[in-house]
Amino acid sequence: MKRTVDFSMFRCPLCDSSMDAASGKSLICTERGHTFDLSRHGYVNFLTKLVKTSYGAELFEARSRLIGECGFFDPLHDAIAELISHPKSGHEAFTILDSGCGEGSHLNALCGFDYAGKAAIGTGIDLSKDGILKASKAFKDQMWAVADVARAPFHDRQFDVVLSIFSPSNYAEFHRLLKNDGMLVKVVPRSDYLIELRQFLYTDSPRRTYSNAAAVERFAANAAHSRPVRLRYVKTLDQQAIHWLLKMTPLAWSAPKDRVSLLKEMKSADITVDVDILIGMK
Repeated sequence: MKRTVDFSMFRCPLCDSSMDAASGKSLICTERGHTFDLSRHGYVNFLTKLVKTSYGAELFEARSRLIGECGFFDPLHDAIAELISHPKSGHEAFTILDSGCGEGSHLNALCGFDYAGKAAIGTGIDLSKDGILKASKAFKDQMWAVADVARAPFHDRQFDVVLSIFSPSNYAEFHRLLKNDGMLVKVVPRSDYLIELRQFLYTDSPRRTYSNAAAVERFAANAAHSRPVRLRYVKTLDQQAIHWLLKMTPLAWSAPKDRVSLLKEMKSADITVDVDILIGMK
């Protein structure tokens, strides 16, 4: 069953006015008549010009299968759900925005948890139309939009939680979108994230190592009462899952082709997920 969308949460990304969805086919801003069509799959495209990204349909298909079929990020979802599982009782609904949601697998998984007796209402935005199209086809219970986080198409103080999972952040917009007691959750890789791929694919390159110090410091400077929660675990992937991982991660895109080919021949591999879950309150 498709979620009934409350279009009153949207505002025009061009002039910040409210939106009218009376036609059922478009969102039209009340001030200047800017019009954004509703897709037959249920998402809204708020971009006014074509934006090219490095993330296409093949990547999103691989990521959705790695997450959905292999449970690659299940421990991460469990940890995030536990950290955000105490919404204020006065709210009528528990609302989550996933900024940079891709094909929506993370948001859909997190909306499957119970939050202090409440179900989550999820909304996802991404610059990639391919990602949002896939999300809208696969996950009908959430709302999806092609949109720029720097001009998020929502009125102020709409969300209990804003997520940024392996995605760029716009802290000014995040603060605007969060309710007064809202929570910001950002997930950034640590030094051992996919370390097996780094060490195998890059035998003599700075990409063999990684530090998230700059991202953690920036978060701390922009989020009140911030704290990091480290999560580290190892997943064993079969050959098919290794192929999905290689399609999903930018680590493989510029790696030597012979090293990628060797990795594809492996029957299985232990892969480390090592992240900081950064928590901040508004």
